[in-house]
Amino acid sequence: MTTPLALLTISQKIESLLVQRNLRGMKNVQPALKVGYYLRASQQLMETNGCILIGTGFPVAGTFETDGPVGAIALYNCLKSLGKKPVLVCGEPLYSALQGDFECYAIPIDDIDNASSYTQKALKELQPELIISIERPGLSQQNCYYNIRGEDISENCATFDFFMSLANCPTIAIGDGGNEIGMGNIYEAIGELDIVPCVTRCDELLIADVSNWGAYGLIAFVSLWRNQNLLADIKPKNILAYLSKLGSVDGLTRKNELTEDGLCFSCGEDIIFQLQKICGLEPNNL
Repeated sequence: MTTPLALLTISQKIESLLVQRNLRGMKNVQPALKVGYYLRASQQLMETNGCILIGTGFPVAGTFETDGPVGAIALYNCLKSLGKKPVLVCGEPLYSALQGDFECYAIPIDDIDNASSYTQKALKELQPELIISIERPGLSQQNCYYNIRGEDISENCATFDFFMSLANCPTIAIGDGGNEIGMGNIYEAIGELDIVPCVTRCDELLIADVSNWGAYGLIAFVSLWRNQNLLADIKPKNILAYLSKLGSVDGLTRKNELTEDGLCFSCGEDIIFQLQKICGLEPNNL
């Protein structure tokens, strides 16, 4: 049996691995978080048997970016394989792209004023026991959404923030730059970055160089709890190819290609390989 100290050490190794590139300053802000955040979040995930909402989708160039949906799909598939009940929550155009293959719930675009109302309706209907946000735009102090370029993208965004603040269940958020839901937990630290920071908070914030990789960090720990290499089932290239056919773009290059935040899919594959090594799982040759 793995001891609590050993689990914390594994979490620290995962946390270091996932920000080692420091693409958007996540390694710089990491000291603002209490060590063991991947461990704590995965424990929460394993303890949840009811509905798990996974909010994702960041609007870019009239469509959706690859970072976020790749990790959300990987996590969704993992949870389904364990008999849990995930639901992807997203706005258009991602909702229409995914709803034929996954259980999805639609939230409206450009409707911040009514977000509290429709969120309360959704929470009553879905009765979630855990809510996870992966690369969702987060509201700023100006009550708007901004992208990495500092552009106001509010008219293209669905509001998922109130799922965090109004839910009567634990909330987890994954982000990689400072303008995503959950970054309000480390608002002062994020203020040092060249970004319009998000103020929306969550119970447990996870950071990574690419938000998709944060989902892999969670799945790594779930693999440990289950004594089963669930990471081996993740094929980033295949998920990216699936999303590309549906019209995705890379959030940085704005091109329809098999990349995430400007990085080749092989970088995600390497992260999965390294996570397997950290967790003592038999590595899978992707």
